[in-house]
Amino acid sequence: MAKGPPASPRIVNKKVRYNFEVIETLEAGIALTGSEVKSLRAGKASLEEAYAFLRGGELFLVGCNISPYPMAGYAQHKPTRERKLLLHRRELRKWEAKVAQRGLTVVPVSMHFNERGLVKVTLALVRGKTHADKRSTLQKRQQQRDVDRELRRRR
Repeated sequence: MAKGPPASPRIVNKKVRYNFEVIETLEAGIALTGSEVKSLRAGKASLEEAYAFLRGGELFLVGCNISPYPMAGYAQHKPTRERKLLLHRRELRKWEAKVAQRGLTVVPVSMHFNERGLVKVTLALVRGKTHADKRSTLQKRQQQRDVDRELRRRR
């Protein structure tokens, strides 16, 4: 049997692709405390209302809720504190120009542990969808389901 680190859950923001048009994605590291990492390994986090913003040439994750780890004792963390995202300078400059120029937003899509045990956040450069865009997406999805269902039935 293969031994290694136990499988940790992948925290996913399911509403991103519904509410936004994803233009580009990127994987970034995140600066966390020990109790936050232990809480993430237990799957106690939410990205539902999280977003990232640029300040002073650095990218920060805001609104990500990582629940307190019960066994941390006095070394507890604040659940919704700002967390610094770790990117290469050239990647940061590229996205900084796009966000400032076109009015795009940076939103976290998922949070997971890589093979080395480090926490990584998948970020997306997004543009908000209108109500009509959302409705047309749902219609296309339903039409594709109907076509697939019909093809399966004919086999």
